[in-house]
Amino acid sequence: MRTSDFEALVRDAVATIPDFFLDIMDNVDFHVRRKPLKRQLEGAILDPGEQMLGLYEGYPITEAFDGNMAPPDIITVFQDAIEEMCTTNEEVREQVRQTVIHEVAHYFGISDAELYDWGLY
Repeated sequence: MRTSDFEALVRDAVATIPDFFLDIMDNVDFHVRRKPLKRQLEGAILDPGEQMLGLYEGYPITEAFDGNMAPPDIITVFQDAIEEMCTTNEEVREQVRQTVIHEVAHYFGISDAELYDWGLY
C-alpha cells in the first residue's frame, strides 16, 4: 500500500475518536513510519516474532508534567508491521483503527494490562 493511502487510514482512525477525547488531547502528533527506529525498539517488551504496531511517546495526562515548552507527544503507527499481519485492505484498516485507539489509550494513562483486563487488547 502506498504510504499516502496508509496515512489516510490513520487520519480516518483518528477521526473516529469521540470528540470528547479529542478535545482533551493537546499537543499530540500522529506519525506513520514504515518500521520502528532503533531507539523506538529499545526497552520494548516484545514476544518472539511479535512486531511493534504502534508507539506512544510522551507524558500521559495522568502524570504531572509542566509542559510549557514541551515538544508534542507522538503516536507512531508502523505500516510494515501492520501490513505484514493483514491479508486484506479491510484488515489493514481495522488494525490501524485498533492501533490508534490503543496508543491514544496510553496518552490517557491506560496501561497494556488495563486494556487487556477490559478485553480491548
